[in-house]
Amino acid sequence: TLSGGEAQRIKLAKELQNPVANLISMPMQSNWDFGIGPAEAMRYTLNVQPVIPFSLNSKWNLITRTIMPIIHAESPIEGGRDKSGLGDILQSFFLSPAEPVNGWILGGGPVFLYPSATENELGGEKWGAGPTAVVLRQDSGWTYGMLANHVWSFAGTNRRQDISATFLQPFVSYTTKTFTTFGFNTETIYDWENEQGIVPLNWTVQQLLKLGP
Repeated sequence: TLSGGEAQRIKLAKELQNPVANLISMPMQSNWDFGIGPAEAMRYTLNVQPVIPFSLNSKWNLITRTIMPIIHAESPIEGGRDKSGLGDILQSFFLSPAEPVNGWILGGGPVFLYPSATENELGGEKWGAGPTAVVLRQDSGWTYGMLANHVWSFAGTNRRQDISATFLQPFVSYTTKTFTTFGFNTETIYDWENEQGIVPLNWTVQQLLKLGP
């Protein structure tokens, strides 16, 4: 028999793996890229990703998921200037049933790209929009599913290239009885304008701890 505290931690551990859980969270993801351009430059990006849910009624939730990139980019050419600041913000809105549908957790809605970059080199100078969706299932400690979106640019400066990009993030994780979670996902991005794609592979380990009574 589980104690109340253990049951609460199990519930919390599951919600932390659910991108459309009715839970306020503030994930922060650090990314380093190396060997960029002739100068073999480095680029560091801190993605601040607040997730904020709103209960619309007893049957539906609205979850906002915002990605705010804070960037430091070395010049890709010798003698160029390094750039630091905020990149373009991506914000998703998921309309999600409050209860799973046949065991599946679902969410969908629009995604928006804002030209919020503080330096031209850190963003695309384009407004964008498109659809986004997430589907996942949680069973016996496992969480697995897919998050996807597609963004098209519809306004912005004419001197920059249009945007048409697909993002796919399949994910799977397992949470142990000691609330340790081992996860794997990819963050596949395909740029239809340049016909180029990248498939980063991400392994994660998380530990849920109880502090105090």
